[in-house]
Amino acid sequence: MTTLLIADDHPLFREALRGAVQRVIPGVQLYEADSVEALYQLADQHTDADLVLMDLNMPGAQGFNALVHMRALHPQLPVVVVSAREEPTVMRRALDHGAFGFIPKSADSDTIGHALGTILDGETWAPPEAHNVPQTGREEREIGQRLRELTPQQFRVLQMLGAGRLNKQIAYDLNVSEATIKAHVTAILRKLGVTNRTQAVLMAGKLAIDDEQIVLPSEEE
Repeated sequence: MTTLLIADDHPLFREALRGAVQRVIPGVQLYEADSVEALYQLADQHTDADLVLMDLNMPGAQGFNALVHMRALHPQLPVVVVSAREEPTVMRRALDHGAFGFIPKSADSDTIGHALGTILDGETWAPPEAHNVPQTGREEREIGQRLRELTPQQFRVLQMLGAGRLNKQIAYDLNVSEATIKAHVTAILRKLGVTNRTQAVLMAGKLAIDDEQIVLPSEEE
């Protein structure tokens, strides 16, 4: 039996996608998440899942960071991006960061069915225009590789740094000591090859889709 995980924070779109999937894959088992954290929990609970369908824009995601981290956590689990961002460069970047496919949210059910069938057969699928743009730059792809080295907790801390949170605020949110957060930050800086929080956030921001997604830390700690 085919098992799919759907991650999107819009209930109406999850309902529409669920219906489209059920029409093309009878008997499919579906599990849903409305945030990146919920998706990580689902993936841990359903290690035998066949496919993940995830949006790029939902709580806990910034650009392609969540896609990269998901691929690092579960390299055996194919991830397909389903997004309203339908620019060819966005599609190509998603593929270059490890997505097995890119399905525009505007796609009809026949297209979704063809895409899912192709991907479940072990091949990638994206609209033709995704392949008509240059490959993602080497610097961005190398940053993606560095982000894959972060542990789940380090990735959470980096995401919160990118939201402008201070160490003490992150410690409170994660229910750990401030010393633990400082240790995580030190490890993040080392793995990313940078010397301060601002540089780490700017590096992770290279995987953002829009520059306004990047929020610099309010102060160095």
